[in-house]
This record gives sequence, structure tokens and C-alpha cells, in this order.
Amino acid sequence: MTVQHQVSVFNDAKADAFAQRFTGTLNEAALAIMTSLGHRAGLFDALAANPGLTSAALAEKAKVNERYLREWLGVMVTSGIVDYSPEPGSYTLPPEHAAFLTRAASPNNMAVTTQFIGVAASVEDEMLDRFKTGEGLCYGHFDRFHEVMAEGSAQLVVANLVDGILPVVPDLIARLQAGIDVADFGCGAGRAMLRLAQAFPKSRFTGFDLCADAFAATEREARAAGIDNLRFEVRDLSSAQKVGRFDLVTAFDAVHDQADPKGFLALIHRSLHDGGVFLMQDIGGSRDLEKNIGKPFAPLLYTISSMHCTPISIGQGGPGLGAMWGVETAEEYLAATGFASVKTHLLPHDPINAYYVARV
Repeated sequence: MTVQHQVSVFNDAKADAFAQRFTGTLNEAALAIMTSLGHRAGLFDALAANPGLTSAALAEKAKVNERYLREWLGVMVTSGIVDYSPEPGSYTLPPEHAAFLTRAASPNNMAVTTQFIGVAASVEDEMLDRFKTGEGLCYGHFDRFHEVMAEGSAQLVVANLVDGILPVVPDLIARLQAGIDVADFGCGAGRAMLRLAQAFPKSRFTGFDLCADAFAATEREARAAGIDNLRFEVRDLSSAQKVGRFDLVTAFDAVHDQADPKGFLALIHRSLHDGGVFLMQDIGGSRDLEKNIGKPFAPLLYTISSMHCTPISIGQGGPGLGAMWGVETAEEYLAATGFASVKTHLLPHDPINAYYVARV
């Protein structure tokens, strides 16, 4: 019997196209890092408020060093982000670009999201080691993780919470107005609970998180504002058997990172009154790789999953579900936990996440 092997013919056109694509990849990666820097330094805000300035004048407005600013502007001009007039050497951020790069553009400020590239890159050495050992990471490995997550969540979740997200649960707003008990499991910075506490003063809100430093700033802000229907509590939810009973429990981008996601959902189920509601937001990808091909944010989400979500779970002794555990898995886990009904919603304001309504 003769075995024939198919000979692969080198495709020069395909190779050239790939080389050009990767030239673009390197340039876009550099742009992402510099966009993050520009966002944190307030440079896009300064550009939008002061069009047509020289680098010296802009540096004075932005209160930054002119030499570093000029180099940063070189990135922005050659990337097509900022317009440049050689005479008199002035820079302008087009309003169409400012609509996605300034703080005034929130919740559409995509510069916020570029910060995740730096967060991921900060643990490259640690992850190189973990690729060999299979070990995980802990939150302490990430200097800015809570800060970046809070800012990203403020755009996608908090800004749309009352008008865009809560309405997926019929009559929930009326119940919150009348007064119910609400808890956020894995509250992070606690901005969602602060927003709800302000909007619904007759309801009572509790935020649980493993790390006190995550919600410390929000707790101080609430106390200074005299908000008395909100409290935060440090709690390791991975080992808790009971934390109270609530009418509504929320979990925003929290479940897949847990050491025991099924146990976490079971705790939520036990923590709800009869007729209670669990509102969960998580990444809206699929567990089937082929279904994520072509989705706009798929490479970014897999990167964040590789460099944060998966090793954080493994570091706690968890299964390492990762951010792309999938809508299918989430629905299966919720049903297996014992929720009587589960409905999944994709919302127009959010191209990344899915929102789940599960009832006891």
C-alpha cells in the first residue's frame, strides 16, 4: 500500500499578506500602549479642549513635559489619530476621534480599555514561568487591576445600570423604589452598589469582596456623602456557607474567576429569598472557539483571559474557566445550581457581555 503525502506549496502572496498584517499588528500594539498612557495623562482631553496648539502650548495646558509630549504626538500623528499642520506645527484631535478617546465621551471611551494591554503585559514574566509549571497568579501580581476594572465597569455597567440593565428584570425598578435587600457578590470597587444606593434610597445594599482595598475609596465616598443604605464587607465567598438573605443578588464579571464557580453560584442561590432574583453579567463569548472567530473583541478577551482570569482562578485552586467559559457553560451552571428559570440577554450598549436573569 502506497501512502501519498500532500506537498504544501509555499504561497508567496499569502506570506506577503501575513507580513503586512503583522506590520500592522506591531504598530497597533504600540498605539494601544501609547493610547493608554495618553488617557492616564489626560492628553486626549487636553487635545480635545485645545485644538490647533503647538506641542509647547499643549504641554502647558496638559501640565506635562513638552519633549515627552512631542514624542507621544509623533505616535498619534503617524497612526492617523491626531492631525498635524507643519506650519505652524500645530496638533488637532478630530471630533470624530475624540468621541471615542476622551473622558467626556464616556461610556464610549475606548482609551479606557487599552489599559488592559499594560495590565496583561505587566505579568508576562510571571506567566512565562506559569506556562511551564501550570501554577496560577494572585491578585497581588497586578498593580492596577482593580483600578482598570473599575474604570471599565463604570462605562459598560455602572453608567447603564438603571436605564439599560435593570429593565431586563420586569418590575425590579418598582421593587427597588419600594425597598428591598440587595447584595453584590464580588463587588470590586463597589461603584455599582453606590450607584444603586443613590438611586434607590429606600433599598439596602451590601457589597462583598475578598479585598478591602478594592472598595475602600467608594466606601469613603459614600460615608462622606452621608449615604446610609450602603455597606461593604470583606468576605471570602469561596469558603462562605451563608452571608445573609437578599431579594436581589448581583455579580458583575465575577463568577468565572472564582476558585469554585459552582459553589459560588450555590451560595448565591442559598442567599436569595423565595422569589429572589440573581442578575449576573459575564463575558458573552462562546465556549466553542470556532464561534468566536471574527468577533471584534475576541483576541483581546482571550488575552485578558490568558493573562488574568485563568491564572487567577488556578491560583486559588480553581478550574481556570477563563473569561471565555461561554454563554453555554454559564447557562448550564445556573440551571444545575437549581434556579427555576434562566434568561440570557444581549444588550445594545454592550458588545462584550451577556446578562443573565436567574430566579429562585
